[in-house]
Amino acid sequence: KGYWFKRKLYGWGWVPAKWEGWLILLCFVFSIIGNVFELAEMPIPTDDAEYSFFIKIILSLVLFIVICYYKGEKPGWQWGLKK
Repeated sequence: KGYWFKRKLYGWGWVPAKWEGWLILLCFVFSIIGNVFELAEMPIPTDDAEYSFFIKIILSLVLFIVICYYKGEKPGWQWGLKK
């Protein structure tokens, strides 16, 4: 149907269904890893650096969920294949 993400087979959420979905997932993972390395480079992270780290993580997660919502199937609970 052109969805980048399809509904998970078990539980609530999405899994990548097309290459665009996989690309978005990889970008999300690399943004998290980049933020971790950025914080780890500091000998002693300041409070502002830690605050910035958590804000970036939350914004990345929100952006990822919004993309999944608009480019994926309608989310909902599912427990296996439909009968």
